[in-house]
Amino acid sequence: MMCSNFFLLFLAASLIFLPHQSFFTICRAVLDQPNDEVGTGKGPKKWGQIDPHWKVCDNGKLQSPIDLLDQRVQVFPNLGKLKRDYKPAPATVKNRGHDITVRWKGDAGKININGTDFGLLQCHWHSPSEHTFNGSRYALELHVIHLSSTHKIAVIGIVYKYGRPDPFLSKLLHHIKSVGTKEVDIGMINSGDIKFGSRKYYRYIGSLTVPPCTEGVIWTIVKKVRTVSREQVRALREAVHDGFEANARPTQQLDGRPVLLYTPRDNGGSA
Repeated sequence: MMCSNFFLLFLAASLIFLPHQSFFTICRAVLDQPNDEVGTGKGPKKWGQIDPHWKVCDNGKLQSPIDLLDQRVQVFPNLGKLKRDYKPAPATVKNRGHDITVRWKGDAGKININGTDFGLLQCHWHSPSEHTFNGSRYALELHVIHLSSTHKIAVIGIVYKYGRPDPFLSKLLHHIKSVGTKEVDIGMINSGDIKFGSRKYYRYIGSLTVPPCTEGVIWTIVKKVRTVSREQVRALREAVHDGFEANARPTQQLDGRPVLLYTPRDNGGSA
C-alpha cells in the first residue's frame, strides 16, 4: 500500500507541477530532433551542451526511454484499463528527415488517464525501439503523442518485433514510400486502427525522448510486443535522410522511479 500511495502522489505531483508548455514548444521538441548516428557531435550524449534549454537532457532524473526490467516492475491492478476513444480524422504525413510522422488535423479522439483527457496529436516511429524489455531492443517502436487542455503530455509506446505486417502501417505504406519533406494530406485516417493487442501496460513518469527532454511526461508502454514486417521497417528507414536510419535514443537511468504494470484482475490468459 505504501508503494501504491507513493506512486499516486508522485503521479499527481507530476500532473500539477509539469511546466506549462506552449504547443509551439512541444512541436519544436518533436520536430527538431538531433541524432547521434550522423557523427556530427550533436547526438543524445551532447544534447545538454548544445542549448541551455536542453540541460535536463543531461542532468534530469526523469528521462526516457528506460529498460523495463521484470524485477523492477510493481504489479498495480488499480491503475485501471487504459481508456481510449479514437476516431477517424483528416491527417497528414511528413518526412521530417529523422522520422516519418502522421499528424491528425481534426479531432482524432483521446485517451483518459486519472480523469484527465489527452487529445491525440500525432504518431511517429523509431527504429530500433527506444524502450527495451529486460535489456532486449526490438525492431521498431511507435509513439502516439497526446496533449491535455493544460498542455500536459502523455505518450503511448508500442514495440514491434519482426513478423507479420502491422495493419496500421500497411494502410500507410504507400504514403510513406512516396512522401517528401512537405506535409501531405492523406485523407481520413482512423487512429483506432492502431492495435494494442493487450490490456496489460507499463506506466511510469518520464520525458520526451528528443530535446528539450521535457520531464513529467506520462508514459504508457503496451506490454505485448507486436509484429511488423521487414518491408515495413525498411520503408521507414529508407524514407528518412541518410544518417538517420537508426533514430532511437539510448535508454536512460531509472533513478529510483516506480514502474507499474497494469494487469486486469479477471485475467484469464493473455489479456
